[in-house]
Order: sequence, then structure tokens, then C-alpha cells
Amino acid sequence: MQRWRGLEHIPGGWGRCVATIGVFDGVHRGHQGLIQRAVELAGQRDVPSVVVTFDPHPSEVVRPGSHPAQLTTLRRKAELVEQLGVDVFCVLPFTVELSKMPGDEFVHEVLVDRLHASAVVVGENFRFGHKAQGDIELLTKLGHRFGFTTEGAKLLTSPANGEITFSSTYIRACVDAGDVVAAEAALGRPHRLEGIVVRGDRRGHELGFPTANLSTPRYTAVPADGVYACRFTLLGSPERPPMMSAVSVGTNPTFSGRERRVEAFVLDVDEDFYGQRVGLDFIERLRPMERYDTVDALVEQMHRDVAKAREVLSGP
Repeated sequence: MQRWRGLEHIPGGWGRCVATIGVFDGVHRGHQGLIQRAVELAGQRDVPSVVVTFDPHPSEVVRPGSHPAQLTTLRRKAELVEQLGVDVFCVLPFTVELSKMPGDEFVHEVLVDRLHASAVVVGENFRFGHKAQGDIELLTKLGHRFGFTTEGAKLLTSPANGEITFSSTYIRACVDAGDVVAAEAALGRPHRLEGIVVRGDRRGHELGFPTANLSTPRYTAVPADGVYACRFTLLGSPERPPMMSAVSVGTNPTFSGRERRVEAFVLDVDEDFYGQRVGLDFIERLRPMERYDTVDALVEQMHRDVAKAREVLSGP
């Protein structure tokens, strides 16, 4: 898969393509269906498929300070998109100037003049242009004018959850509540945190549970405080399978902590992961964060947490 940042990286002699546009945070099941339809249509027309996304999140540019919690890093988003068979991952730097561009100008400059789109596939709630004034109806009309077809895909809902629409907003709410099982159902895979292992205060080592302390990127969607069963993956070592881990998210109230941390105790492994880039896939919340009156009581609970994590992660 080719990766472009900015339209200036479009190669000379670029022909037609099928494009789909969106933030695609999480690349959840709804996004996957949309992208797969673009890939399918591109195959039928024998042209490349292009995913167009934005960085930073448009909300942060339009309303500074309103950046939503981020379900996927840009790197992770590209990896997930590539797995769907996309030919080109195109990131448009989202600027104040771009936010003020009228919808018809955006379509002409990006989709027509630069990408030469023969078809555009978007969600039925897709909005574009200055103040999000453009919609499917306008995109379809512009397509007739400029020579591309438009498909508006229906949003994916879950009958099991009262017809809740799978959206990035819904999944953020699940993660924020610690309901990582519901988040997984909407994502089509476990919610993942990625980051670098940094030095901690080594308190876990003193208690017999040495942890890998994860430093995550700004805006990361971190699950609610509590203890979780997770799969721990060394992202720089694809040959190593994921490892079982019990993960604490919170401020260590037993020790009157104030800094919110993500600390992973990797089961059955005696290894220092300092400096390595890792991924934590959240499988199940074991319990909320609690304060214990004694260190011994905390250690007893940690043994139970590890046993429960092992049970969850060893299951079918």
C-alpha cells in the first residue's frame, strides 16, 4: 500500500481511482464495510482504491481544545486500512484554510483535479466543506457535473444493542466506561493502546509484580480506571506471539497516587521491556480500581487478578 501525506505526493501520470473519505478513527466495523465497498468497486473498474483521511482531527482545528479521545493512532489506522486491501492511504493535513474551503471547491480540488476519482464511496451521514455544509445530495450533484459516481453507504447498527449505530463516538463512550467487550463488538477486534514502555517507580517490582509502564500518545482513548485482562504485543517483534497480561489503569489509590498510569504485568515472562513499543489489546475488565487498607490486602487481590486474567485469556 502506498502512503501519501498531502496531495503533492500524488505520482505523475496518476489515472482514475475509487476514493472514500473520512476520519475513520478506530476503523470500526462500519468503516470496514465502507472501505471494503470502495475496494470492491475499484476492482470492478480496474483502478486503485484510495482512502482519504485527515490529520490532525478536524475538531481540534475547528474548535481548539475539543479533540476527541483517539481510538487509533495514524500509524495503526494505516495498518488496519492496508489489511482491507486498500491501494493508497492518503493523509490530508487538516488546516484552518482547509476547514474554510467551500464544499464544491474541496470536491473539485481534491477528488477531481488531483485524485481523478471515477467513484466516491462515503457514509450516508458524510459531511464536507466549510461548516460541514456539504452532504450526500451535494456530492451526488457534483459527481454528475464532474464525472464521478457517488455511493452513500448505510450506517451499521447492532440489533443486539437496541439498534445502536456503530460509530467512533459510541465506541469512545464504551471505552470511557470500561466496557471493552462492547467496544470490541463494534470495532471487530479488541480496543488497543499503543505506546512506549517507560520507567516507573518500581513499586510493582517490590510487590512481586513487575510492570511495564506504558506512555501513550496525547489524546489516546484510555479505558476507565480498573484492572483488565489484556494481550501484550511487542510491536517491533512481529515474530513473537501476544503475551497474557493483567493491566492496571488508574492512580494507584492504595499508595495515594495522583498520576494516571497504564501498567501491564506480563504473565510468565521475566523480561525488561523498557524502551520498546508495545500494544495492549483490552479483552475484559476484571474489576474497578479500589483502595486497600494494607499492602498485603492489595497483594492478595493482585494474585486473584492475575489468576482471573489467566482464566479469561486462556479461554476459547
